[in-house]
Amino acid sequence: VVYLLSGTGLCGLYELLSVLPSQLQAHVESADDRSFLHTMFGERSLHSLVKSLLSVHDTVAQKSYEPELPPLPDDIDDDEDSVKIIRLVKNKEPLGATIKRDERTGAIVIARIMRGGAADRSGLIHVGDELKEVNGIPVGDKKPEDIIRILAQSQGAITFKVVPGIQDEGLAKEPKVYLRALFDYNPEEDKAIPCREAGLAFRRGDVLQVVCQDDATWWQAKHEGDVNPRAGLIPSKHFQERRLALRRPMTNTQPQKISRKPSGFRRSFRLSRRDKKTNKSMYECKKSEQYDTADVPTYEEVAPYRKGHGAKHRLVILVGPTGVGLNEMKRKLLISDPQHFGVTIPHTSRTKRSQESDGVEYHFISKHLFETDIHNNKFIEHGEYKGNYYGTSVDSVRSVLAKNKVCLLDVQPHTLKHLRTAEFKPYVVFVKPPSIERLRETRKNAKIISGKDDKGSSKPFMVKFI
Repeated sequence: VVYLLSGTGLCGLYELLSVLPSQLQAHVESADDRSFLHTMFGERSLHSLVKSLLSVHDTVAQKSYEPELPPLPDDIDDDEDSVKIIRLVKNKEPLGATIKRDERTGAIVIARIMRGGAADRSGLIHVGDELKEVNGIPVGDKKPEDIIRILAQSQGAITFKVVPGIQDEGLAKEPKVYLRALFDYNPEEDKAIPCREAGLAFRRGDVLQVVCQDDATWWQAKHEGDVNPRAGLIPSKHFQERRLALRRPMTNTQPQKISRKPSGFRRSFRLSRRDKKTNKSMYECKKSEQYDTADVPTYEEVAPYRKGHGAKHRLVILVGPTGVGLNEMKRKLLISDPQHFGVTIPHTSRTKRSQESDGVEYHFISKHLFETDIHNNKFIEHGEYKGNYYGTSVDSVRSVLAKNKVCLLDVQPHTLKHLRTAEFKPYVVFVKPPSIERLRETRKNAKIISGKDDKGSSKPFMVKFI
């Protein structure tokens, strides 16, 4: 209802403002407050302000802000009960829908509706709808790219003539799946994307919320925290892994072996494996060592984290090249605060020496039991040296965390995926090596601080922190 201001209306407004103090008097105890109310509501400036406000309201209310739509087509067939005429007002953003030609019928159909886009918000267009006309132009004999060109050139309202497809009952709730991107992506440079305008660009490290995974090749996602509700297309994890794997040439990976006896504060072990030869591609042979250790960066699933009261500390994993100083870093952290930091005690199948104690230097177990634990995946890393097994178990990590300490662990990079679980939620710290010149300089006179060889003598070693 719009009340236009008139002479009578203004008199009524002034009368209303003058009686307000007496109406509020029962709720005001102080005489000063009552005097203030009388003075304030008697001010002509207040009357003028309210008058201006209502005048603006009347002016705005009399205007029509609905879009000017063209009249409906006169040639609509009354017998076509299943045909819908849809009008959408186009602004700067894309309509948020992609089309394709049905391979079986040859019809142009809606392939996907982008979540949060104009088409999605209208609720009038659905996946599977057959597109008959755009702005009165029949599209049955046109290619999808030609139709997209018509839409791009259209201004203002766009009229669609569609035959509704079969719709699923109810709307699926928006999933809460968050991924951290491990690569840069620009849809303008992707020749495989079905519609570049519908793509979502992102940088490595961005957190994306995936809102639709119905398409095995192209997911719909939006930037986490973005106020724009419209989603965009991104390559699915499966599709991106396949593309990257096929681009990279196969290389023969030599098995890593322990070159010296693990000692001191070193608590990670290389897994010694036989060289498995296969004619399959890296992507097809997922269980092979080559695929297992290949660098195929796509996405990693993440979730918001807040440490609850009484929750265990998160695992801290140190990674870096050999000789960068991981052992020395752990040693200094332990010395600085032994009540806060802890390290795992490794397992071994070798015989306990006279000066050693079980559970101090190592957990000593039989070779048969060690092999059984390997089979049952109880080791994070393990290796063999002079016929004896050495390894770091999952339970040894849990033991440190159970003491309410921060567990410091250094492992090989390919082992990280086994530790990035909801149980451990690790912080991964990469220790960057210095330049080659600095390495040469520090290796000249440096000595091992954290360990010695079998004869008790120190070896030249470099310790460098970044």
